[in-house]
Amino acid sequence: EKGHAQFIIATHSPILLAAKNSSIYSFDYSPVQQIGYEDTSHYHVYKDFLNNRDKFL
Repeated sequence: EKGHAQFIIATHSPILLAAKNSSIYSFDYSPVQQIGYEDTSHYHVYKDFLNNRDKFL
């Protein structure tokens, strides 16, 4: 927040998506929408896997 740097990162990583003070934009909508971390499909997939890995394996 002190500097004036900006990074644009395309990722499927829920860890990178959780970066502090980040903005997440979803291209699943038209027009593109800003969404919350816990609203991303990647968050839901990883959470479901960690809560019930036997279902996926």
